[in-house]
Amino acid sequence: MANKARATISDVAKAAKTGKTSVSRYLNGEKHLLSDALLARIERAIADLDYRPSLMARGLKHGRTRLIGLIIADITNPYSVNVLSGIEAACREQGFTPLVCNTNNEVDQERHYLDLLRSYQVEGIVVNAVGMHEEGLNRLQQSALPMVLIDRKIPDFACDVVGLDNTQAATTATEHLVEQGFEALLFLSEPLGSVNTRRERLAAFRATLARYPGISAANTEVPLNDGAMIDNALRQFHATHRGMRKAVISANGALTLQVARSLKRLGLHWGSDIGLLGFDELEWAELAGVGITTLKQPTWKIGHAAVEQVVRRIEGSNEPIREQVFSGELIVRGSTSR
Repeated sequence: MANKARATISDVAKAAKTGKTSVSRYLNGEKHLLSDALLARIERAIADLDYRPSLMARGLKHGRTRLIGLIIADITNPYSVNVLSGIEAACREQGFTPLVCNTNNEVDQERHYLDLLRSYQVEGIVVNAVGMHEEGLNRLQQSALPMVLIDRKIPDFACDVVGLDNTQAATTATEHLVEQGFEALLFLSEPLGSVNTRRERLAAFRATLARYPGISAANTEVPLNDGAMIDNALRQFHATHRGMRKAVISANGALTLQVARSLKRLGLHWGSDIGLLGFDELEWAELAGVGITTLKQPTWKIGHAAVEQVVRRIEGSNEPIREQVFSGELIVRGSTSR
């Protein structure tokens, strides 16, 4: 069956026996300019035709689309999913609609979505750039749109940023492990590259342990999906510090899952054989074995604040570029308890 053609404003005017100008006045809230009889005819015509005005067309006519573009590097990451919830809530409060684009860490997708968002004439962009390639970041820099970055800064690019207070969070996590009597600690992360979040967390880890010279400190970079390399890093750390109370700090939630899988393959139990603390709260963390201690990020607040800031820029704010950071919350479970 062929799809029924979408009703137009001309169809409504014809059915209501009036002109398009009267229908436009009705749609734009100028009903006081129309007679009661004409109002009734227009309302009846709209209902009979199931007419839906094009919000895009109306917005462009007034120079506004009320659209905010959202670029996510990896929507399967639990962090991104939780941030998105805060973004959606803030968009709803501010009267904007988010257009969500998941690049899946692919250069072609990054290029496609950046061009797509511009074609839709979004009024601003919120970017969760972790994992984005340099080409995509460079294209973002060239955009004149109001923009706010979540979690990751772009080197040499002045832009508002909203995220976690990485120094405070990593310091809190490291001090917790020290207080629990661990004698050897391993900071495990994906390759640092230019990702400021990883670098800031590692720097705070090192700075904290510099105050405790008796504790052995090491860090290793591993690709997220290289199980063999993760196995080797954990096996070596465990063997090198045999007989010592030792623990691993995982730099993000996705890596924590891979570490948990690796420990299972190696026959090691978090809590008894080795301590485990991961950044990002995961739904399964309290259910896995004795539970996994996590550094919970206020992801909803981060997403919400990012939209509030980009809306301020859209509305013309010329305040200095700002970095807004939120404190994390340590959730202690059996994986780091004495």
